[in-house]
Amino acid sequence: MDWSKIDTVLLDMDGTLLDKHFDDYFWEQYVPEHYSLEHDLTVEEARKELLRRYRQVEDTLEWTDLDYWSVQLGLDLPDLKARLAHLIDVHPFVVDFLRFCRGRGKHIHLVTNAHWKTLGIKLAKTEIGSLFDRIVCAEEVGLAKEEVLFWQRLEEMLKFDRTRTLLADDTEKVLFAADRHGIAQLIFVARPSSRKPLTFSRRYPSIEYFIELIPESERRNIREK
Repeated sequence: MDWSKIDTVLLDMDGTLLDKHFDDYFWEQYVPEHYSLEHDLTVEEARKELLRRYRQVEDTLEWTDLDYWSVQLGLDLPDLKARLAHLIDVHPFVVDFLRFCRGRGKHIHLVTNAHWKTLGIKLAKTEIGSLFDRIVCAEEVGLAKEEVLFWQRLEEMLKFDRTRTLLADDTEKVLFAADRHGIAQLIFVARPSSRKPLTFSRRYPSIEYFIELIPESERRNIREK
């Protein structure tokens, strides 16, 4: 990667910087367990019902809105997430990459679909928030990142040059929307969860870890830590 052609770095959070195992376990196991107790269902019955309801609002702001799901399911989801905070973890080499970008003078922004309550829990656990110039939740923009208009509004908000911007995300739909808007450098994160196998993109360059984006000459010190 030619870093002289990049001024701005946009980074997704869940699955990209943070291990998505937390989210997968929360939504697919932990919430169904609690929902099953409230509605006299087996955990498997609850899981099937919830997965169906999740899919109905996929790629919208409601999908990640903890307040929305708390009302829909009759559960205190922020409290349930806080109970599992010990499972929140940063992917290997993420902090090294963020420090590399700051050392190169790049503008670094965290851009996430996550609800602001989720964001607060995760930043408190990981302490990576101080490494960003700005953190933007999709609800602030008014659209999910899967919408092309999201990127137009984000560009107006952050005042970046799309031709000199890199975006890394673990969702192809998001990268495709950004691609249609004209974001120049698009990177797919192929290992969003430490518990699932690699899945490479057929459309965009893929990485397993962010150390792959750091020039070889600067990787040795990182590996020796």
